[in-house]
Amino acid sequence: MDRSPEGLARPPTAPEHVTGYWSHSTTDVMASLGSSSGGLTAERAAAQLATVGPNSVQDAPRLSALRLLLRQFESPLALVLAFAASISLMLQQWVDAGIILAIILGSSLLSFFQEYRASSAVADLKQRLALTARVLRNGTERTVPVKEIVPGDVILLSAGNLIPADGLVLEAQDFLVTEASMTGESFPVKKRPGVVAAKAALSERTNTVFLGASVRSGTAKVLVVQTGRRTEFGAIAERLRARPEETDFARGVRQFGYLLIRVMIIIVLFVLTVNVALDRPVVDSLLFAAALAVGLSPELLPAIISVTLSAGARAMARRGVIVRRLDAIENLGSMTILCIDKTGTLTTGTIVLHDALDACGARSKEVLRLACLNAAFETGIANPLDAALVVAGTEAGLSTDGYAKLDEIPYDFVRRRLTIVVARNGAGQHEMITKGAFAEVLAACKFVREGDGDLPLEDRVRARLEATFEERSSEGFRVLAVATRSFLAKSDYDRDDEADMTFQGFLVFQDPPKADAAQAIGDLARLGVGIKVISGDNRFVTAHVARTVGLDPRALLTGEEIAGMRDEALWHTAPRTDLFVEIDPQQKERIVRALQRTGHSVGYLGDGINDAPALHAADVGVSVAEAVDVARDSADIILTSRDLGVLREGVEGGRRTFANTLKYISITTSANFGNMISMALATPLLPFLPLAAKQILLNNFLSDLPSIAISSDKVDPERVAAPQRWNVKDIRRFMIVFGLVSSVFDLLTFGVLLYIFHAGEALFQTSWFMISLLTELTVVLVLRTRRSALQSRPSRLLLWSTLAAAAATFAIPFLGQASTLFGFVPLSVMELAAVALIVGGYIVATEVAKTWYFRRFPLNPSSAAMGAVR
Repeated sequence: MDRSPEGLARPPTAPEHVTGYWSHSTTDVMASLGSSSGGLTAERAAAQLATVGPNSVQDAPRLSALRLLLRQFESPLALVLAFAASISLMLQQWVDAGIILAIILGSSLLSFFQEYRASSAVADLKQRLALTARVLRNGTERTVPVKEIVPGDVILLSAGNLIPADGLVLEAQDFLVTEASMTGESFPVKKRPGVVAAKAALSERTNTVFLGASVRSGTAKVLVVQTGRRTEFGAIAERLRARPEETDFARGVRQFGYLLIRVMIIIVLFVLTVNVALDRPVVDSLLFAAALAVGLSPELLPAIISVTLSAGARAMARRGVIVRRLDAIENLGSMTILCIDKTGTLTTGTIVLHDALDACGARSKEVLRLACLNAAFETGIANPLDAALVVAGTEAGLSTDGYAKLDEIPYDFVRRRLTIVVARNGAGQHEMITKGAFAEVLAACKFVREGDGDLPLEDRVRARLEATFEERSSEGFRVLAVATRSFLAKSDYDRDDEADMTFQGFLVFQDPPKADAAQAIGDLARLGVGIKVISGDNRFVTAHVARTVGLDPRALLTGEEIAGMRDEALWHTAPRTDLFVEIDPQQKERIVRALQRTGHSVGYLGDGINDAPALHAADVGVSVAEAVDVARDSADIILTSRDLGVLREGVEGGRRTFANTLKYISITTSANFGNMISMALATPLLPFLPLAAKQILLNNFLSDLPSIAISSDKVDPERVAAPQRWNVKDIRRFMIVFGLVSSVFDLLTFGVLLYIFHAGEALFQTSWFMISLLTELTVVLVLRTRRSALQSRPSRLLLWSTLAAAAATFAIPFLGQASTLFGFVPLSVMELAAVALIVGGYIVATEVAKTWYFRRFPLNPSSAAMGAVR
């Protein structure tokens, strides 16, 4: 990729002066890109897309079927098997080599089909969540996927949008952009059309917007100049290539892999050393050791994880919970605290204007008129309060006829107020109308309107206004304030003009609590998930709503109190606080991190522009389908409706999915570990190998077939009742205890075969192959639940696939030539009866051991709820 002297990436087809485009007129840049004020033609856009490629910083296309198939052969286990097959081929052991290669192919195809199906499901879910943008094509506005945006497109932006590419501002109205990710500037920057110097730094390019920034307020029309990796953000990403932070789920898988490697090395080296010391054939010993290594490893684990997580994601999507990142399912299931806003989550979100009051508390049509003008002319962040004012004004017969908007000072989360400047019928006098949070509006006032005159805002009047505000807020109403100031003709207004204003009155809004909010909070509490309300609203109305839905209104912290706390104090206080009120947006992320610091797995539900940092910081970010782009892009989970009941179902679905994943890992590893220990113990005691390498591989392959069905298995209610986290120590303990139970019955089998049936090599290997395979199959049905196996029914797919594999096990010794290839011989009735008795005894013993184990190591909701301390 060639670069300009300024360091920008140059599009392959861009004219020379597009590099440094911010220093050229929009007309010239537009002409060079073959565009116009109406955007590109559809044909030109298609040609551009074919030339410059998709608008993506990191090209991560979905793997093709062929690439996914080839990837199955990249695993270390497949390489171990391939090494074993190559040894057999070199020694011209064609049958052994063929069997090993067939098992490699069978395992890889099984994993491929499952993973391909899972990746298809995930791709479909992601397609539902793909970000889109409003673009002018052929002069007509249309919505297209962000990836299809190309240089020359004209895009339409408004508050809450993520900026999808680098470009020049063509038109702007009160257009404020947050570009901290590019410039480090935390405050929004005003963007406007124009030309700036060619050597201007990023922060000085006031006519340019950048990919990755977000629109804070206002609207704009932008000409796209650079897309994808050619953008400023793409150039940074290309240089850094930072690895994404490892998730809790991925960390657990990695630690589990280390555990297996350690156990595998010890057993394989022991067996290989013993075989060499006993002067057994080196080739057979190598093949046996390689088969042991494969036999210990759950080689279908990647496919099982993909299948289980994607099956969980599909099930959750049917309930209205769409997963953007699969491993977020585990994080959702392990969540111990959920941080939410009040409006729309605990309340209906259907806000209506209850009253407009003057400074004396009397109903006032003048206050309503002022507020309606402010709301009607506002062009920044769309919100339900302004919508309610417009509806109320229409019903009262008010309109903007005769008024002209002159300027706007957009809302921001520091000032917490919005100002509109209007003039009536071209009059020389301008009227500034400010609406916003009571305390912030009152702070800008020097006078108060009482009757037909303005009086100084004395302390007693201020106290009376504050009392009115507290009284109405305590009744559950949301209260805003309105203030005005008059100016002679002036060309431009800014925040400094919001001073010496006249307090006009109050706007009283009603947003009743949801009827089912208390039940939803109770349901989440029973699942071990605590609710924390983080709201910018005042303490009185938030406490009223909290009391209504069953939260403790006394466990409260204000933004002012948090600002005065050291981090250590907040770590101590935050877990015991239910309500965080009057919060500055920058404090939301701090609260989330404080809760994480005390060991909690934190979820955050948000849909606004100022929620993005907290969503990103949380262990699992949750947003809603109608949220602004920047919030949806920061979230891991998207809800199709803003309903805590839907989220509760998502938590339960996440826990079921995670529980089924751990079932496979724990059960398969313990069964394989038991068999490997048994073979390692038997090796020095027998005059032959307890199982041939090809028999071990066949055993492992057949035992894995029903495991795919674990993703569909039922989960006992107690496994869903509390958060669960990866705990390699628990897996290791489970593996050792139940692996040793299996080994005890294996040793019993050896004794029966050697001293009762006087078995030779073929009979011994056939009998023990059947017993070891049957015990691996049946133990899944026993250990899949902490209850009695007869009290917890598995899914039909798991049950019937296990029975089918068990039936195949009994049939294998009687398959004639196919059986002979594996070194098996038919068993007599007495021998088959002995196999059945040993397997039956193993099931009973495992059930007894399970009862002891789970009584000794029960689920501990209190410790589970604390999660893993960071």
